Amino acid sequence: MTAIVAATWIGSISVFLWGTLALLTKLTGGGIPEFQLMAMTFGVAFLLMTVRWYRAGHSGVRFLRQPMLAWCIGVGGLFGYHFAYFKAMTLAPAVEVSLLAYLWPLFIVLMSALLPGESLRKQHVLGAVLALAGCWLLIGKKGGGFGLNHLEGYLVAFSCALIWSSYSVLSRLVKSVPTDAVGWFCGATAVLALLCHLAWETTVWPVGWIQWAGVLGLGLGPVGIAFFTWDYGVKHGNIQLLGTLAYGAPLISVVLLLMAGYGEATSTVIAASVLIVIGSFVASRAKRQPAPDPETVY
Repeated sequence: MTAIVAATWIGSISVFLWGTLALLTKLTGGGIPEFQLMAMTFGVAFLLMTVRWYRAGHSGVRFLRQPMLAWCIGVGGLFGYHFAYFKAMTLAPAVEVSLLAYLWPLFIVLMSALLPGESLRKQHVLGAVLALAGCWLLIGKKGGGFGLNHLEGYLVAFSCALIWSSYSVLSRLVKSVPTDAVGWFCGATAVLALLCHLAWETTVWPVGWIQWAGVLGLGLGPVGIAFFTWDYGVKHGNIQLLGTLAYGAPLISVVLLLMAGYGEATSTVIAASVLIVIGSFVASRAKRQPAPDPETVY
């Protein structure tokens, strides 16, 4: 297994973990304010990384000293995406916001062509578009359609897609920054979310062990390990394939919700599943084109 393939597999762990987001969020009861939940879960993610540092025999302070560009990309991506997403949810219907926000995998595939040594294959684009169609079919089946009265919310939701795709692609430019540094980015995001919570929300603590388990699960999985494995994947793996595979997250989410008894399989779900699987397969068949040898260009 090559290093690129191994990194891609590691990055794909994030897709599965993000697929558990909806189920774990349901366990929290849905009554915890967004920024409070964000502060709590990113705080758990930071603590998770401190455990890694402790087991390695150090405090992790060495990873604080990173280039300013890495800090801007890391904190801007993690905090910026969630801030824009929560803001969009207050300005437009949730289904339409989700549809626009989930343009980010397609943007990753397209924007990755701008990276040094990367090339965009037609299979990548075709696979991403097919998977996008499946994702929109899956999420949009309960939508009421787009309306100009929610234009501001749509624009903010669209910015979510731009922020996360930019974060993912630009991370390749700072690939020398170790994934351990993402622990500090999560810590900074938790602090910023806490400040937003204190400014705009009323604190609501989880009630019972099930809600606490949901918060802990979010912090360990979709918010914790997922961001660490994604960082490693987009920096060292096949970023176009990861972008397409990301459309599997809503599919995994629906499957888990169905298994938990929160819905039923329909023809729409089946059709969406087929499109996402076919799109991922098509993208996976695209062969990586090596960068041209400077000596043979002329």
